[in-house]
Amino acid sequence: MSDRITIEPGGGDLSAPHRVLRTVRAEQAASEWMISWIELAIVLTFSGLYAIAPRTAPVASLNPVPWILLGYLLVVGLRLWFSYRGWLPPWILTLSAIVDIALLMALIWSFHVQYAQPAGFYLKAPTWAYVFIFITLRALRFEPRYVIVAGTSAMIGWAVLVGYALLAVPGAPVTRDYLAYMSGPLVLLGAEFDKLITIAVVTVILALALDRVRRLVIRAASDAEAARDLKRFFAPEAASRITSAAQPLQPGQGEIRTATVLQIDIKGFTTYAAMFPPDRVIALLTAYQGLVAPIVRRHGGSIDKFIGDGVMVTFGAFLPRPTHAADAIRAALEVVAAVRAWKQEATPEARGVRQLPLEPAPAGLEIGVAVAHGEVVVGAIGEPDRLDYTVVGNPVNLAAKLEKHTRIERVEGLAWLATYRLAGEQGLAQSADPAVLRRAIAGLSDPVDLVVLA
Repeated sequence: MSDRITIEPGGGDLSAPHRVLRTVRAEQAASEWMISWIELAIVLTFSGLYAIAPRTAPVASLNPVPWILLGYLLVVGLRLWFSYRGWLPPWILTLSAIVDIALLMALIWSFHVQYAQPAGFYLKAPTWAYVFIFITLRALRFEPRYVIVAGTSAMIGWAVLVGYALLAVPGAPVTRDYLAYMSGPLVLLGAEFDKLITIAVVTVILALALDRVRRLVIRAASDAEAARDLKRFFAPEAASRITSAAQPLQPGQGEIRTATVLQIDIKGFTTYAAMFPPDRVIALLTAYQGLVAPIVRRHGGSIDKFIGDGVMVTFGAFLPRPTHAADAIRAALEVVAAVRAWKQEATPEARGVRQLPLEPAPAGLEIGVAVAHGEVVVGAIGEPDRLDYTVVGNPVNLAAKLEKHTRIERVEGLAWLATYRLAGEQGLAQSADPAVLRRAIAGLSDPVDLVVLA
């Protein structure tokens, strides 16, 4: 079964995922509440005006107006009830549009009975303009078909009223004299034809506009869903830069920033992957990443990417951050402490209290963390049809190499000495005279001064 649904009517090849349609339908449900409340306000207003208006002619023994208003009030009440229960299938919406117009036409027809005048009398009633209110109300759903239903019903209803006015009186109460038409119950066919044309043109223009607007609404909802998805695959800051860019990003576009990079990795993960079935490996990765991600975000880090068991985090790359080095080291230390606690907890209940993953840590699980700072380039790399928005630069390479070097030093965390000192300047509490290791690092031409974090 396809996960896409064609938008109707008039949607052509326009389609959208189910979740986008759910968003649109939720907005349409809210529109139905609005339509129902507006209709309720209309009938209450009309009823109030009718109640207080002075009678300019003897009232006929048969007085249908109050009954029509009461009937319309009941219809609106039912519609409002259905809308809040979320049960408004297309046939009810179609019937509602037809009933609205039918009751309005019945109300207009009742004027000649109410005031004991020939049928042509009601053709001059300004109440006929209410048809445009009922037509435009249907536009709130952004579905042209209900506008078309209301407009077509209005045209048919008005044609019936004109026909009744012609047939109800013996003879032909037709005139071509505009003054006679306005001052008596005669019928001016040109004027009634103009009304029908006006209703038709308004309906068509509104339906065409709605069709275009509906397409834009679907695309906007799809873009909003895509933007939300993008934030699940990219750091929120990176996703915001991608979606808010004035022009489409091109390969090679980027900005230079001073930032700190934190690399986190599980030591010997290949061994774990070989020991356990794939579903257990995925569960372990999910638990580990779910433990690490909130910590680095809490300290202002942006997760650039998950690479298997590796996590690359940047501080100050996407958005300037004056304490990027201090924040990165604080995050690294908390990650190490959290993983230690994860390994030490014996029961799922205890892990739940400590807000640790319910998936137990494998025996002997060790991680390595490394921190380095410097100038990085933040931007798009790749080819025009397949881009990656990421961070590149010497700190990325240095942090990755230092993380691998934790295995040689048999420690959990290392920091470049320059980064450690910068973190102290940024407010990180640390030893005044830390133990410095000068080591040759694989892949680097010169020895590097290091500080053991954990």
